[in-house]
Amino acid sequence: MATKAKKRAPRARGGVRAGVARLRRWAVRLVLGAAALVLLWVLAYRWIDPPTTPHAVSEGLRLGRLERTWVDMEQIAPVMARAAVAAEDANFCRHWGFDVDAIRDAIEDGGGRGASTISQQVVKNAFLWQGRSWPRKALETALTPVMEAMWPKRRILEVYLNIAEMGVGVFGVEAAARHHFGKAARDLSAREAARLAAILPSPRTRDPAAPTPASRRRAVMIEDGAATIRADGRAACFED
Repeated sequence: MATKAKKRAPRARGGVRAGVARLRRWAVRLVLGAAALVLLWVLAYRWIDPPTTPHAVSEGLRLGRLERTWVDMEQIAPVMARAAVAAEDANFCRHWGFDVDAIRDAIEDGGGRGASTISQQVVKNAFLWQGRSWPRKALETALTPVMEAMWPKRRILEVYLNIAEMGVGVFGVEAAARHHFGKAARDLSAREAARLAAILPSPRTRDPAAPTPASRRRAVMIEDGAATIRADGRAACFED
C-alpha cells in the first residue's frame, strides 16, 4: 500500500503542474486578447468619432443633461485650435505624446503644476476614467505613444476639442461656443477662443463669457501664444 501511495504522489504533483500551466496559458491569452481589443479600439477612433466618453456619461447621469455636438476640424475656427494648443500644450507638434521639458519643469516646481499633454488628455478622456490613481496613469502612459503612432496630430487635436469639458455639463468646443457665446465654433473670434481655452484647467468654476481679472489676463497671454505658435511653425502639424 505504501508503494502505491508513493506512485500516486508524483502523478498528483504532475497533474497540479499541468493545471497551473493551463491556467497560465489562458491568462496570457486573455491578456493578449484584451490588449488586441484595446489596440483595435484606439485604431478605430482614428476614423470613428467617439460617441461619448466615460466622463461625459458620468456627468450626464449626475446632472440629468448634457450639451455636446461633434464638429469636424473644418468647422472649428483655426484660432480656437491654436488657442487650445497655446494654453495646454505649446509643443504639441514637436513631441510624441510626452513633453519632456514640461515634465522636468513640473518636477523642479515640486509637482505644483501639471505636465499632461493634449495627447495624454485625449487618452484619459476617450479611453480611461478620471481621478488620480497609479493604474490609470500607467495605462495612460502606455496608450499615449500607441495613439500617437496611429493617429495624425490633426486628428488628436480634433478629438480633444470635441471631448474636452468646457463648462458644467458642456463638452466640446461647439457646445461651449453656443453655450457661452451664442455662436458656432467656426465663428469664434481670437479673443473668444482664448477665453474658452483659459477655462480648460478648471471648466466648472470659470466662465469665459464673464471672466475674472485673472482669467482675462490668462486669456490675453493665450491669445498672444496662439499668434506666436502660428508664426514660429508650432501649429503646422494640425493646420492645412
